[in-house]
Amino acid sequence: MNKPLKKISVCQPTLTGKEWPYVKDCLDTNWISSNGKYIEKFEKNFSRFCGVKFGISCTSGTTALHLALAAAGIKKGDEVIIPSFTIISVPNAVLWTGAKPVLVDSELATGNIDADKIEEKITKKTKAIIPVHIYGHPCEMGKITALAKKYKLIVIEDCAEAHGAAYKGRKVGSLGDLGCFSFYTNKIITTGEGGMVITNNGKYAQKLRLLKNLAFIKPRFVHQEIGFNYRLTNIAAAIGVAQLEKISQFIAARRKNAKLYNQRLKKINGILPPVEKKYVKNVYWMYAIRLAKNFPLTKDELMDKLASRGIETRSFFYPMHLQPIFKKMGLFKKEKYPISEILYQTGLYLPSASNLTVKEIKKVVAVIETLAKE
Repeated sequence: MNKPLKKISVCQPTLTGKEWPYVKDCLDTNWISSNGKYIEKFEKNFSRFCGVKFGISCTSGTTALHLALAAAGIKKGDEVIIPSFTIISVPNAVLWTGAKPVLVDSELATGNIDADKIEEKITKKTKAIIPVHIYGHPCEMGKITALAKKYKLIVIEDCAEAHGAAYKGRKVGSLGDLGCFSFYTNKIITTGEGGMVITNNGKYAQKLRLLKNLAFIKPRFVHQEIGFNYRLTNIAAAIGVAQLEKISQFIAARRKNAKLYNQRLKKINGILPPVEKKYVKNVYWMYAIRLAKNFPLTKDELMDKLASRGIETRSFFYPMHLQPIFKKMGLFKKEKYPISEILYQTGLYLPSASNLTVKEIKKVVAVIETLAKE
């Protein structure tokens, strides 16, 4: 009888800190919903980690984006610039406000929005830019914030994949007007499901707290505006507090793993490893590679063969201008973003968890090397 294949997951959480005692404290004290000491502690500690004044927790990275856009006053008739190469949460959040997402192509090296192509997409209707820090590498925030200042635009950073990443010494999320984070289970730190918006702007912070809580004011049940139920639970925040205590270790582990991958993969022709520009800190949320033309397998073929050997991978994002739902809606007609398409066609990420072992990395690379020679 064959032994079951031991799987190397593409990502999994590390829950070896104080998650259980903090969660048990919530259960023992009956503080299990959206009030409790861990909510405030998580918001305070995470905003401090990012170097900003305010943190407003919520239910996901997607709702963080929606909250940020709503707090910034984005509405029907407005335009918001986003990359085509991203996850669908980004245009969805824009559409929920009634605004129009406007796409920009990406850099081939990083996958990030091409800052040199943003200005040509700015119109009188443009109100905001959402740079997405893809796979842990910061965007060109100097150029982006300069454009925002020139045209009086709001910058909402999507930092879901980049906890602790830095641009010229400053952490992502602190570089724009608002920063949005996800704490989904595959992120560098997790609350299971969860998110946060950070800002240095007190008015935005006040608005975010109002909107995430159904716009409750006094007297209770009398509402002056539309809000949302985007409240994080105290239990989830308790996990977040424990995770945050170890975030530096998690980031260091990912960077160490990336270095080992780089060293081992460089001997395989046709593998293009992720980059790290000199003035940024890449946290390698995912170790994202691309396949050059001289690699003997397509992306899908490589992923299938790795899966058959117990190695889980994920494809790069499917570009937004190609999404069937947006075609049905009549969005992005005849628009072309060739770099986004190349990224999707050639990109995948390898197992990337903070608790990935040296042995597992060596196995992944050895299998790829063997496949490249078949």
